[in-house]
Amino acid sequence: MRSKITILATLLLAFLVITRCQPPGEMFEGAICIQNITTVDPTDGPREAQTVIIKDGKILRISPTAELRLSSKNQIVDGTGKFLIPGLWDAHVHFAYIEALAPRMFDLFLLYGITSVRDTGGEIMFVKKWKDAALANPTDAPRVMIAGPLLDGMPNVYDGSDPGHPPLSIGSGSVEALETLIHKLDSIGVDFLKAYEMLTPEQYYKLMEMAKRLGYKVTGHVPLSMDVIGASNAGLNSMEHMRNLEISCASNAEELLIQRHAMLKKGKNLPGGELRSSIHAAQREVAVNNYNEKKADEIIQVLLKNQTWQIPTLTLNTSQARPPYTRPEWQESFEYLPDTIRNQWKSYLEASSKEPASPFRQAYSTWMMNMAGKIHKAGVPMMAGTDTPIAFLTPGLSLHEELVSLVEAGLSTQEALKAATINPAIYFGIENELGSIRETQWADLLILSANPLEDIRNTQRIDAVIKQGKFFGKSELDSIKSRLR
Repeated sequence: MRSKITILATLLLAFLVITRCQPPGEMFEGAICIQNITTVDPTDGPREAQTVIIKDGKILRISPTAELRLSSKNQIVDGTGKFLIPGLWDAHVHFAYIEALAPRMFDLFLLYGITSVRDTGGEIMFVKKWKDAALANPTDAPRVMIAGPLLDGMPNVYDGSDPGHPPLSIGSGSVEALETLIHKLDSIGVDFLKAYEMLTPEQYYKLMEMAKRLGYKVTGHVPLSMDVIGASNAGLNSMEHMRNLEISCASNAEELLIQRHAMLKKGKNLPGGELRSSIHAAQREVAVNNYNEKKADEIIQVLLKNQTWQIPTLTLNTSQARPPYTRPEWQESFEYLPDTIRNQWKSYLEASSKEPASPFRQAYSTWMMNMAGKIHKAGVPMMAGTDTPIAFLTPGLSLHEELVSLVEAGLSTQEALKAATINPAIYFGIENELGSIRETQWADLLILSANPLEDIRNTQRIDAVIKQGKFFGKSELDSIKSRLR
């Protein structure tokens, strides 16, 4: 009996010694500790069984779970079987396109894991209001980068003349007027500038010269008075929608350019939207039918040499041939819109769904998908953007559809993730602050229940959103849904 007692006492003593020798576990006061999760960095790829510590809005520490013993007193999120990716960017949005929708766009973006956006055109004080609101509430709103109005020539396209052309642009009738406008935008505060289609070559060159001097990138559409090579060589940093690329890739591109100059001169007294549409209608199908591979290769090499980024907005460009609107998740997203907008969208889409896409729209969709894949394969840098809420594209959800389109165009799932995470950060020169899963970076992150590298659609399987360190779990996301409804 004494021997048994002695053995038990010895074991108890050994247990107490071992327990006292073990560290109590690290305590991270006021931190969120995501334990045992697979991190999916867009550059480095996946790393299993990681613990990520988030504190004061930033990623404080990343460590293999086996090497970091946490105190049970920490705020611990169990990441077992889940995947952590950087927060997503939508690199082409318009707060001002439907002003009545703008107050809901912050919630919609966060609900779908969009933690940063790039507003590519709107009345300056209107879009600046949303940028300022985001800066004042960085844990409850996406990061907002703004261009201010589209910088257009005369007649300008988005002049407010009809609901399809709200006043997103300012038309300048001279180089001097454009110069004055750019100085005004610079004094108010923008993050980049956007060139539009009715600019003259002289205005375009002045815009590029001023942007370089003032330290701004310029994105935009290739002006109808120029070709892609001329626009890229002049200093265009990025192209939206691959707009007007097709008419530069045609075997008769030089002839089409001469025709455009004549149409621009003849139509100078027409509304800008009408004039632009008439030129597109006259030349786009002709250009696609006369596509020349050698010309396309020449243009792509210029884009690569100049590092002219592409934001192809494939979901927008192919929406008539590949409509996403009939799917249940898209119909559900309409329930988050204001009643008037939701009813308008549903009514229009119900009527238009009865009309199949024309043969040309099908051909144009195929051309866009093939060209995006070709551009990417050549190494031209790319960002994911949507043009939401144009063309009934629900803010937030449409970015996930764009990622699917990019993969279908030829990007790998990891490359598509880069297009919506680290690439926009590189574009703005903030890649050391954002876009990856690395220590000291801002904690804009998504927790997914499935691996996006296996299927890019898994970016939609969101368990939690973290915006600059604030955790939005299931209950918080459900609260956003209720607020939207």
